[in-house]
Amino acid sequence: MPLFMDIHRHVDGLTAKAVADAHAEDLKVEKKHKVHYHRYWFNEAEGTVMCLVEAPSKEAAAAVHKEAHGLVADEIHEVHEGS
Repeated sequence: MPLFMDIHRHVDGLTAKAVADAHAEDLKVEKKHKVHYHRYWFNEAEGTVMCLVEAPSKEAAAAVHKEAHGLVADEIHEVHEGS
């Protein structure tokens, strides 16, 4: 299944707890969309979050965020893992 990296920019009030809580919500609904959110990275000062997701499509990955918490990504890019 393809891998995607999504990018959320300028998230107001971003904190480590808020990101962890949103990720936990993603995990609750991901199977419904045949998606798996693997990991996330964030920068509180910039309000940026990046998520690595295995999904059948960009649309499926976006659907999880939309249903789980409404914080849809600004960008979603298909990526390939390097060594």
